[in-house]
Amino acid sequence: MRNLALAFTALSVCMSVVLCPSAHATLGGGLDSVESDRVQLKARTKAVVSTHGGYSVHEMTLPGGTLVRQYVSGSGTVFAVTWSGQFKPNLRQLLGAHFDTMVSTQTAAPKAGRSHLRIRSGDLVVESQGHLNLQYYGRAYLANELPAGLNLSNIE
Repeated sequence: MRNLALAFTALSVCMSVVLCPSAHATLGGGLDSVESDRVQLKARTKAVVSTHGGYSVHEMTLPGGTLVRQYVSGSGTVFAVTWSGQFKPNLRQLLGAHFDTMVSTQTAAPKAGRSHLRIRSGDLVVESQGHLNLQYYGRAYLANELPAGLNLSNIE
């Protein structure tokens, strides 16, 4: 009976860990999500954080060398994420709840080409291109969260 109780307790703990939403936020999350993403992705951060009119850019380098930038508005919301490197980053981590939207939209949208992806669903925009094991580039942003006057070419 005791072994059954221990097994039930262990199963309950495992299920709560698996079924609970992640404690980290990402695209659309707060400034604290930048550090949470860094820890989850085991990344190194750049010593300098760039600040522009109305937003800041936080850079991290993933273990495989991929550079990830997170753009945070003056109100503290991550409104954009970009990546560049030989390996794609964990987009589920970086996009959070928006990842499922990207995946469901991707399967329904016509393909622009094998190495190109452009998705727009509501205010979510995802653009990605690359070649297997050579170089990947991409960005995802929330159009409704972009700071006023921001030129999209600044999100790279």
